[in-house]
Amino acid sequence: MNPAADAPILFFDSGLGGLTVLGPTLALLPTAPIVYAADYAGLPYGQKSEAELATRVPALLGRLVERYQPRLAVIACNTASTIALAHVRAALDLPIVGTVPAIKPAAALTRTGTIGVLGTEATVRQPYVDDLSARFAGDKRVLRYGSPGLVTAAEAKLRGEPVDRQVIARAVAGLRDQPGGDAIDVIILACTHFPLLAAELQAVAGPSVRLIDGAEGIARRVADLTHGQPWPAATSPGIAAFTRSAERLPPPLATLAPYGIGRIETI
Repeated sequence: MNPAADAPILFFDSGLGGLTVLGPTLALLPTAPIVYAADYAGLPYGQKSEAELATRVPALLGRLVERYQPRLAVIACNTASTIALAHVRAALDLPIVGTVPAIKPAAALTRTGTIGVLGTEATVRQPYVDDLSARFAGDKRVLRYGSPGLVTAAEAKLRGEPVDRQVIARAVAGLRDQPGGDAIDVIILACTHFPLLAAELQAVAGPSVRLIDGAEGIARRVADLTHGQPWPAATSPGIAAFTRSAERLPPPLATLAPYGIGRIETI
């Protein structure tokens, strides 16, 4: 059965990085009702253990699905996807779209044969990334670096705060300083927060390096899975839901309004 026209798409991330996936999705599905959920109580995911995230993410998504009754959920977070995607799909009876490092398109783009994967510390150490590299870039050199500071820098930038240039420089150097790193010509932004810092990262990486991420592909996947389903005739303001955190407050609504968000809730 088709969902009701007002059944939303649920986007889930630890913070605001998933907005980089929400934007391209709304470009394809402009009247789609949206719920954007950010787990501020658990941010940052990149420094949590696999066991903790494998338990936390399915439980929280279960609460969100019960509350908002979405037609589809997007885990707009590489760390959560590489660790908990299978657990979420086993627990929830609705389509789940994950976010994984764009190794396949990077392998097609590289001319030097050397690719950089820039992610969180948790993402870059996952066997899932080993598998993607073996399947799609077996004849390439794939270098990885987990940056503990880029997520914080991206959240700060969205709040209108200055970006720490040293954080950007350390992230790029973390790839370049590895053996063979000077040959990198494609860097995969393997965290949905990182495209928010694309201009800063590009300035340090230089014009000979191409930055890529998987947001456009995720948006197309969502459009394919919902093809033929009813949608509202006109757009309506989306909802942003934040888990309650003593350390950080939700951002101002003005930060989220360009992404179609009209209301903030704390859960």
